[in-house]
Amino acid sequence: MKKLAWLGVSIAILALALPSKATESIVAEGVVNAPVGAVWSAWATTVGLNAWLAPHADIDLRIDGVMRSNYDPKGSLGDPGTIENKVLAYEPERMLSIKVAKAPEKFPFKARIGDMWTVLYFQPTFDGKTLLRIVGMGFGTDEESQRMKEFFMQGNASTLAQLQKHFQK
Repeated sequence: MKKLAWLGVSIAILALALPSKATESIVAEGVVNAPVGAVWSAWATTVGLNAWLAPHADIDLRIDGVMRSNYDPKGSLGDPGTIENKVLAYEPERMLSIKVAKAPEKFPFKARIGDMWTVLYFQPTFDGKTLLRIVGMGFGTDEESQRMKEFFMQGNASTLAQLQKHFQK
């Protein structure tokens, strides 16, 4: 695939590649009481993710790298509860984009999970904190997509609250 230098063209081509039914998005946004570097590390490193969200994690931060995690303290990486996200793009301490490559065995929306992806934006605030914006995109209008959208709206808000609590120490 050719790389295009002009951003407008790249965006237009990306829009053509998306399923026409999967156009809805969701946003969870909040201020985290830590500098951008610390919040980035909490999301984008194995040690960071282990510290607040997933007791089992392994992050290969590179394009097409895999972020594996398991939220069950009794689980392990590679067991049926493991989620694998593919790294689509990132800019250190500014943006991370991921897409589920393999859902956990009991994930209820397997038919639609391949339609969506997540982008996290890390923005410093004037007082040294971080504005974190979690955007989920690619939700369709069908019933399963709408239920999955609701699932991620609640899940992303909960995840953001956990991260905020982690940095309240």
